[in-house]
Order: sequence, then structure tokens, then C-alpha cells
Amino acid sequence: MDQIAEPSENTVTSTATSRAANTATSRAASTATSSAVPRATTAVPRKTTASRSAAARARAGREPTLIGSVQRALRLLEAVGGFRQGATAKQLARAAGLPLGTAYHLLRTLTHEGYLRRADGRFFYGESAAGFGRSDDRRCERQGLRERMGCLRDELGAAVYFARYRDGEVQLVDVAEDPSRPAVEPWADFRATAHAHAIGQCLLGQLPEEERRDHLARHPPVGLTPSTLTEEAVVLRRLASLRPTMPVLERQEYALGTVCAAVPITIGPLVATMALSLPVAEADRLDAVARQLRCSVGAMGPSFVF
Repeated sequence: MDQIAEPSENTVTSTATSRAANTATSRAASTATSSAVPRATTAVPRKTTASRSAAARARAGREPTLIGSVQRALRLLEAVGGFRQGATAKQLARAAGLPLGTAYHLLRTLTHEGYLRRADGRFFYGESAAGFGRSDDRRCERQGLRERMGCLRDELGAAVYFARYRDGEVQLVDVAEDPSRPAVEPWADFRATAHAHAIGQCLLGQLPEEERRDHLARHPPVGLTPSTLTEEAVVLRRLASLRPTMPVLERQEYALGTVCAAVPITIGPLVATMALSLPVAEADRLDAVARQLRCSVGAMGPSFVF
């Protein structure tokens, strides 16, 4: 039987050295591995869409419910107050910071409800908004004027208009019409075409010559129909020839198919007019209804000051 030889001293030393080296290598590898792999930490859950929605609902339960469409409508009403001569839908949309399409829908609703009215392509405060910051007396005066205009419309068989000259511009204040007697469609800017329509001619005729020239310098006469006067000198001569208490007659100068008459209203500093329009097929009635309008306006007294 072979005997197992005892290891020599050199062999033992070599083996011990090898074991120590292996142990050191294992420890180094373990350290490298532990530093390469992150330690497990306690996960902090992120807010999901559902949890955010739940939080929003919780806040909504504590906060008042706000109606966005009402807020937008109020912004439009506030914007109207910033334009003394009225404003177009685009101007109001810009002032209120609303898309034009949204503004159109809201303006249509506000007009239908009477909070706004549309004249000459511009929006003004309507009767339903007349009480905002105004006295009851003033509101009653305005309502009384509208009622009398409605009576005139029925008596004359014509659309009736009330306009005034304020801050250097023609301002169409109100119109009384019905389906059988529709108002003239303001196809051209009413303020810029005062030289052409009876309302504008009547208002400009009440001004001093210097103010007439200033107006025509800002709004030069342009041809709207074959009957429109376009030379400034001719327009000025015509305005100077108008008599203070007589109706101004206009035949198809602003719009084809329409004849008009306007009666001056001079009460203190007020420069205003009451006017009417007829289809051209009834032009033979113009002189008679203009005289009737003049008599009616004279009987109304100072009802136009508001």
C-alpha cells in the first residue's frame, strides 16, 4: 500500500498564500458588486392621473363652481364700455382676449337678450344694460324715446332712426323697424359716409363750418352710388345751404333702392336728428312723410337729452 506523504513546509506556505489571495479576490469582487448594484430604497409613489383628478375633485368641493361662458360674456360686456363709439366683433374679441368665433356666439346671445344692440356693424349697450350704473329717470327717458320712435314708425309707415354727433363722429343711437319696414342695411361704414346719407348730412349741417371741414378731412367723400356727391367743395356748399329747421332729403345717395329724410334736433349743445327711410318705390311719399316727421319731432320736446 502506498503511503501518503506529508506536505512539505514549502507546500503549506504556498497553499496558505493561495487561499489568502483567493479570499482577497472574493472580497474585492463582492465590494465591486455591491457598489455597482444600488441598494434597495423605499419607493415613493408618484401621483397618477387618477390621483390628481381625485385631488382636483376634492378642491372643487371646497371652491365655488365658476361658469366659464358667463365669465367670457361679462368680459365682452366690460369691453363694450371701453369704446364710446361702439366696437366691431373683432375689436371686442381682441379687447376681451377671446377667440373670434367664441366672441361671435356670445355677442349674438347678448344682443338677443337686449344687453347689446348692433348698429352700423358695431355693438353698443342695449336696453337691458341701460340700468348698469344709470339712474331710473334716465332709463325711463330712453325707454320713452324708443316707444315714441315705435309709434312714429307705425304712423309714417317707415323705418325710423335717431342719431347724434358726438366726439367728432356720427353715432346711430337707435332704430325702430319691423319686417314690413326694414331699416337700411349699413353696407358701408355709417360714420365714414356722413356725406352720403340724410342722417349724416343733417348732422354735419348743424356744425360750424370748421368742424364740417375737419370731419370731411378725416372722412373724405367717396362715391357709393351714381348719385353720391364726391367733391368736398360741392359737399360743403350743399351743407351750408341747409336750413336749420327743415328736413334733409336724400335719394339713393347712400344705398340704391332707398330714399331718406332727416329732421334736425337742436336742444342746447345736442346735435342730433330723427330720420326715416322708404323704399324707392314709395319715393313719391317722401316729402309728405318728412313734413309729418318734422311736426312730430317738434312736439316731442326735449326727450332726446339722455
